[in-house]
Amino acid sequence: MGAITRANETTVPVLPCASVEETLEFYRALGFAVTYQQTRPYLYLALEWSGFALHFGRPPEDFDPSREESGCCLVLVDEVGAYHAEFSRALRASYGRVPAKGQPRITRFRPGASRFTLVDPSGNSLLFIQRDEPEELEYGGSKSLTGLAKALDNARILSEFKNDDHAALRVLTTALRRHEATAPPVDVTRALATLIELAAVLEEDEGVDEWRHRLTALTALTALTATDATDATDATDATDATDATDATDATDATDATDAERQRAGEGHGGADRSPAAEESARGTTLRPTGEGPRDTDRHPAE
Repeated sequence: MGAITRANETTVPVLPCASVEETLEFYRALGFAVTYQQTRPYLYLALEWSGFALHFGRPPEDFDPSREESGCCLVLVDEVGAYHAEFSRALRASYGRVPAKGQPRITRFRPGASRFTLVDPSGNSLLFIQRDEPEELEYGGSKSLTGLAKALDNARILSEFKNDDHAALRVLTTALRRHEATAPPVDVTRALATLIELAAVLEEDEGVDEWRHRLTALTALTALTATDATDATDATDATDATDATDATDATDATDATDAERQRAGEGHGGADRSPAAEESARGTTLRPTGEGPRDTDRHPAE
C-alpha cells in the first residue's frame, strides 16, 4: 500500500433529526449558525459553532427520541468549564431557565469536573470533554476516600461518566442511611443536595420532601454563612424543582471545600481543580467563530 496523505481531515457526525423546528430552535439558542437547510426531497441540516459542525438527517422508521439511544458526538476541548458557562447563559436567555431534565437539557457542571452533556430535542448527546481528563477512573469511588465521601465520589462517576442517574441515586440513598451518623456534616449536606438534584432530573418524588427538611435543618446547625444558608434553602424550593441546576445550589456551600480537598490531593480521585473551572469562575465566555450562513441551495456533498 502506498503512502497515505494525512493533511487536513475533518470528521462531521450526521445525527438523526426528529423535528426540524425543534432542532433549529435549540441549536440556534446555543449560538449555532445554520449553514444548510433542506426538507425536500429529503431532510438535511448543517450547523456550525466555533470550530466544529453538526449535520442532521432523517431518523429511522422506529425512532424514539425519548430513549436517547440515537446518536452521540464527543467534543474535546481545552477548557470545558467555559463551554458549559456559555451554553448555560445562552439557554437561560432563550428559555428563561437552564433546562436540566427532559429534552433538551444540559447536565450540571461542578468545580473540578472534566465533562458535561448536552441532550438535544432528538435525544442526541453532545459530550464535551476536557482534553486532560484522567484516562482511568476509580469506579466505586476513590480508594483514598471512605464512607459517605466515597459514595459521593461513586455517585459522581456514575452520573457524569456513565450517565446513569438512577444508579447514582440508589448508591447515595443507601450510603446516606449507612454512614450519616458518622459522616462530617459537610458530606451529609452534599449528599442531601445531590439526592434532591438527581430526583429532580429523574422526576422522582419519593423521599424528596424528607431530604429537603433534613437539608434545611442541617444548614441551620452547621457553620454556613447566612447567605449560604439562604442559598441552600432556596436550592430545595419545590417551585424550582424543574431546574436541577438551581435546585442544587445547596452544594455551593460545600464546593469550596471540595476544591480545597482536590488541591490537597484528597478530592474526587485526587484530581486538581481544572482550568475549566477557573475560567468559568472568572466568567470566561466563548463566542462562535464559525462562518455565517452560506448558500443553502446546494447540498454539502455537491
